[in-house]
Amino acid sequence: MAPCCDGYFCVIVIVMNILIVDDHPVLREGISALLRQDGTDTVVLQAGSASEALQLINDYADLDVIVLDLMLPGMGGLQALTEFAKIRPELPVIMLSSSEDPRDARQAFAHGALGYVPKSSSRYALLSAIKLVLNGDLYVPKLLVEPGPEARTTTFTPQGEASLSLTERQIDVLRLICDGRPNKTIATELGLSEKTVKTHITAIFKALKVANRTQAATVGRKAGLI
Repeated sequence: MAPCCDGYFCVIVIVMNILIVDDHPVLREGISALLRQDGTDTVVLQAGSASEALQLINDYADLDVIVLDLMLPGMGGLQALTEFAKIRPELPVIMLSSSEDPRDARQAFAHGALGYVPKSSSRYALLSAIKLVLNGDLYVPKLLVEPGPEARTTTFTPQGEASLSLTERQIDVLRLICDGRPNKTIATELGLSEKTVKTHITAIFKALKVANRTQAATVGRKAGLI
């Protein structure tokens, strides 16, 4: 709670805006119902195709996250990821898929997804993925981290220093990440909102192709960015 101008305390309501992109209406409705039961004030938009989603992304500037089906008809999920990034590169996307093939998950991350959730996962997996991604981290499914021949090949290391391109502000954020500062402290020191800090962290993770703050700090130091 925060103090109001009359000395009393008032509740600050934070609304989360989520876009679900899937060609199955029943699945979209099920996910929408699940998200609305999470106890947060959640606004859920729905799109049955990538082209419809692109229109909604253009129309709604305050979207917080996209949940995207990998196997969309027409423009598939991976191509949609690329198109979304062209108009809203800071907007995090979580891939939802019936595939449990680690190669599909790695492809999704390579195309810019910040999370990959198999449709066979528990109902809480998607909620966890959304919360983690909005906090500036990646959501990596068990199929990529459990022992096994496919899992051992999974990496999130940068593909050459030429791809390590950050803005000056992102480098400022990365420097404070290396110092172990939490998002709230980073926001205060740089005069930013916490939401903006999370957006910068998301962009940093994408650029450095890492999964967490520790990896970002390591890669950033090795690349001479900080």
